[in-house]
Amino acid sequence: MAEENTEAVDAESEVIDVEESDDQGTAGHEEEAKKIVRKFMLLSSGVGLIPVPVVDIIGLAALQLRLLYRLVKLYEIPFDKQRAKVLIGALVGTGTPGVATKGFSSLLKAIPGVGSVVGFFSMSLLGGASTYAIGKVFTYHFELGGTLLDFDPESTKEYFTQAMAEGNQEAGRVSMAGAKP
Repeated sequence: MAEENTEAVDAESEVIDVEESDDQGTAGHEEEAKKIVRKFMLLSSGVGLIPVPVVDIIGLAALQLRLLYRLVKLYEIPFDKQRAKVLIGALVGTGTPGVATKGFSSLLKAIPGVGSVVGFFSMSLLGGASTYAIGKVFTYHFELGGTLLDFDPESTKEYFTQAMAEGNQEAGRVSMAGAKP
């Protein structure tokens, strides 16, 4: 009988360990999410260097959608491509002049000389920063147990703006590091 009670206590200890491990699993998601966000920020910065106006915007939109897809899969949340597109568009539109700025940066590339150079760097920086911010906002939302269905871009406006500022610094560091010989 005493042995049975010991086994029961050991079994309960194992259950507790598993439950504690689950709490650490969320932190594990956050660390993996950071890696995914960084990877897509770098890719987005690179897409900004595509010399053809508008093609860079299409590439950036595809990368941002893919970023959200990867985060959704990481958090094991159902993915709806159409809803994801709408949410990304709404999020980017609420936090910054967004689409207009991207379009302007992209079109600058069509101007020979200085316009091309300014267009390359501004689109690269903006693309990386906006992708970083999108990733940060959705990671935060998913860490809180949210899904695509209950995401409200308007309520994340302030956090998105803050994440854009962080993203500008992060993308700037990356482009400066890449610019060094």
